[in-house]
Amino acid sequence: MALTVSGLKIAAVGLSQRACRPTICQAAKYSWEPKEVETHTGQKWEKDDYRLARFIDRRKEVNPSFAIDLINQVPPKECTERVVFCDGGGGPLGHPKVYINLDKPGNHSCGYCGLRFVKKDSH
Repeated sequence: MALTVSGLKIAAVGLSQRACRPTICQAAKYSWEPKEVETHTGQKWEKDDYRLARFIDRRKEVNPSFAIDLINQVPPKECTERVVFCDGGGGPLGHPKVYINLDKPGNHSCGYCGLRFVKKDSH
């Protein structure tokens, strides 16, 4: 048995076949849900969280390049002085000037921006 609607033939499907196949409504039920991406803080929402309503027509934008990973790619600055300062780039875009003691061996990082400094032995 076939049904014709505006020139298209639609075959009638038995009840057992119809129960096994998802309908258009069932398939579209979950198509609006965005793919959950974890943020740098580990934030991940439940599927029934009301805050997901903000992302019905758009995807949740999460920058995959976390700042801590980017700062780790910058090599430590070698300095000959015992005490150095970091101002985060200076001017209105920087952070307050921080003095860092380099007496102990190894890398020493700025508490604001994470830039690393190391004392280069001059002898």
